[in-house]
Amino acid sequence: MMKEVKQSFKILVVDDDPSVSSMFRSLLEFDGHDVQTIGSAEAALPLLEQTHFDLIITDYLMQGMMGDEFAALVKERWPDQPIIMASGSYSNSTVVGKGALCVDYFLSKPFLMGELRDAITWVLTHHSDNPQGGPRTPWIPGSHMTGTDTTGQRPDDYSDL
Repeated sequence: MMKEVKQSFKILVVDDDPSVSSMFRSLLEFDGHDVQTIGSAEAALPLLEQTHFDLIITDYLMQGMMGDEFAALVKERWPDQPIIMASGSYSNSTVVGKGALCVDYFLSKPFLMGELRDAITWVLTHHSDNPQGGPRTPWIPGSHMTGTDTTGQRPDDYSDL
């Protein structure tokens, strides 16, 4: 039995690896989100001029413009735009520790479906607390988790893929 989607969001995935973009699309559409993928940060910027997205998920290491540069440009133009950065090349301590990362959440690849859901929930919940941008509660690794569950059951009845 499939769990009913509680809320659907319009999400832009920016990643230069087509297989990663496809994976994100499949996972997010499974949860009922409207997903658009694009292969570069340079191509995403004009799209953002024309279309509003509830959330952007971007890779860190991409050909051309890197994800941190892209996020900084997006936040400069649209400060209230929620952004999740995902990377398999760097950890949050490597990237976030530099203090220059203009994202709302950092997700290390590989990740479980539950981790992606938690990231989306955390970012959009904190964004709705202050939709005008500006200072928000900073993301502290592990602070969004509610604790370890050893039963194998998620409290929301979702399962990891």
